[in-house]
Amino acid sequence: MAKKAVASLQKGEGRSYAKVIKMVKSPKTGAYCFDEKIVHNDDVKAHLAK
Repeated sequence: MAKKAVASLQKGEGRSYAKVIKMVKSPKTGAYCFDEKIVHNDDVKAHLAK
């Protein structure tokens, strides 16, 4: 079952998206946390510039 699910994700429009992980500093505690989002490949640079 797993092989079939993975193979179906590699076809079509699945590759037009990327998982973006951005390190963000919390204003309250000053600790760093990670913000994870799935973004279209065309919008990756715009998302990281925010």
